Amino acid sequence: MPSDSAPAHVPRHLAVIMDGNGRWAERRRRPRIIGHRAGARAVNTCIDFCLQHGIRALTLFAFSSENWGRPEEEVGGLMKLFLNALEREVDELDRRGVRVRFIGERERFSAPITRQMDAAEARTAGNTRLDLTIAASYGGRWDITQAARSLARDVAAGKLRPEDIDESAMSARMTLADLPPPDLFIRTGGDTRISNFLLWQLAYTELWFTEALWPELDAATLRRAIDDFARRERRFGLTGAQAAAMPKETHE
Repeated sequence: MPSDSAPAHVPRHLAVIMDGNGRWAERRRRPRIIGHRAGARAVNTCIDFCLQHGIRALTLFAFSSENWGRPEEEVGGLMKLFLNALEREVDELDRRGVRVRFIGERERFSAPITRQMDAAEARTAGNTRLDLTIAASYGGRWDITQAARSLARDVAAGKLRPEDIDESAMSARMTLADLPPPDLFIRTGGDTRISNFLLWQLAYTELWFTEALWPELDAATLRRAIDDFARRERRFGLTGAQAAAMPKETHE
């Protein structure tokens, strides 16, 4: 789990919806897949920024459960791009101390992609500089459902009493249970919604939206988001004075 060594004004955990690849390409009268390729470069920009500024966890929404319904040609192109990125990037991520993992319905991907996922996770499992999570075939409702199903199985097996199920028990069964909740959420592309991403985990996350399309992301845009985050007072449902007096670990 990321430590608390990052400066107080820097989020420990950054969550990002990478929106606008297709529109970026369409504005240039190019196929949408060209936008996704450009978006892959923006991922590296985001990773670089996190490493440079001491952000210890980065979760990227790469492919939602609903994205399977997009045109077959686009989905196929995305899958090829995803596989190529896994093959191309994992050595460099490992060298830089990045731990890679994937959350979502992995069984919906083809065998070559799941093998690459497994290999990337195994290769980088011991790294501690940055926790990079790729949400792929992921949905927040799915995440909550699988946590509830896991608890129900334990109740049925007599391992758990229904009255023992509380928020802590649910949190422990969610994906990303070993990470602090995101401190800051960024969405590019102009839409101001969270689109079924980390519904449980974003309860007290600060939200930041930009009109910039994902391939346009640069360090200056990320810097603006971090500076805005640093100016906000995070109260977690309390008064400002109460929140300021709370130990930092109670916010996690």
